[in-house]
Amino acid sequence: MAIKVSKNLEVVRLDKWLWASRFFKTRKNAVEAISGGKVHLNGARTKPSRNIHIGDELDITRDNYRYHVEVIALNDKRRPAKEAQLLYQESEKSIQARESEREMRKLNSASVHQADKKPNKKERRQINKWRDR
Repeated sequence: MAIKVSKNLEVVRLDKWLWASRFFKTRKNAVEAISGGKVHLNGARTKPSRNIHIGDELDITRDNYRYHVEVIALNDKRRPAKEAQLLYQESEKSIQARESEREMRKLNSASVHQADKKPNKKERRQINKWRDR
């Protein structure tokens, strides 16, 4: 599948690339993540306006999952997900770590008792009374 890119792109702003590669739903979310230290470019914190190049490495933390990706193509337009996945290559170590984290969360949530129904008014009062102690 060919990547549809704008003409003569040698550099793209980091926030635009993260949005175009569908790591974040909006550019605002990408900017907040970068400013909050959730995105590192070549191992260092960066600013949203930083230009990225092909070959740069990004460490992205999103929804308690970490992604270590290498930029292999540039695009500043948001395209379908299949095309967005062609903009980067994730390392095998990163994929395995994320899968093991997903399994650990699944196992931890399986051991937690899930209520069959919501508590009624009387049960909610008892719960609140117990919490206020």
